[in-house]
Amino acid sequence: MAQKKFQSGFVALVGRPNVGKSTLMNQLIGEKIAIMSPKPQTTRNKIQSILTKEDFQVVFIDTPGIHKPKHKLGSYMVKAAETALNEVDAVLMLVEPGERGAEADRFVLERLAGVKTPVILVLNKIDTVEKSHILTMTDEYRSLYPFREIVPVSAKDGENCDTLLSVIQSYLPEGPQYFPADMITDQPERQIASEIIREKALQLLEDEIPHGIAVEITSMKKREGKDLVDVEATIFCERESHKGIIIGKGGNMLKQIGTRARMDIAALLGSPIHLQLWVKVKKDWRDSDFLLKNFGYDAKRI
Repeated sequence: MAQKKFQSGFVALVGRPNVGKSTLMNQLIGEKIAIMSPKPQTTRNKIQSILTKEDFQVVFIDTPGIHKPKHKLGSYMVKAAETALNEVDAVLMLVEPGERGAEADRFVLERLAGVKTPVILVLNKIDTVEKSHILTMTDEYRSLYPFREIVPVSAKDGENCDTLLSVIQSYLPEGPQYFPADMITDQPERQIASEIIREKALQLLEDEIPHGIAVEITSMKKREGKDLVDVEATIFCERESHKGIIIGKGGNMLKQIGTRARMDIAALLGSPIHLQLWVKVKKDWRDSDFLLKNFGYDAKRI
């Protein structure tokens, strides 16, 4: 009996901001790789995570939400998402139930026009609507784009994610195992740590502030003779007034961000950590090519 051939490939997740791309990727991998928050444009870079099974390996690329950009950071994010579309074996377009229906996704659908890669529509958050609404959504989206497959899921609960994974596997070509079986992301620990801190800020701060922050890990060193890692990080914001809010009365807000981040970073590093946070102002950094590159949003890397 012939041995079953190994399959491997790359799959991009695209969609509007805040439709659940990072949640779905984390659910499929079974580990928290991408940061999550209810605020749009949480993901800024293409994030690769790796799922390895006995007969296949899939590399997921979680892209920033596709939106109409208002500054250079926004343009970088949209470019990062769009360049992924023709570099992969399949595209998952995530959508969610909403009052505007498919009209809300028209901008994303326009970006998919001319894409030769198979596109699978993933109807997310099905736990929030009646089954009849799912059928209506299916018909509506099918009339707007020639999706290869349409799969309803709940990324939060994991409902129907096994079915989605089977569909994804059917589009993977025969190929080698690109990454070791125990590797779940290609992101450096420093990058993940900085994103964890940004996630906690997104969760705790007022709506207008999080989009104007960036986080840089300035130092990450194991303390000599101890099972302890010293981590130093700087949160950058665009205005002096925002700096005061991030620090909070008596340093309370910064302390909350640090407390929440400390647990996740310790889990990431597998060691207790001592975390120190600072806050600095870099006015209009989202429109500065130099600062964007400095914070890891380098257009030349896309």
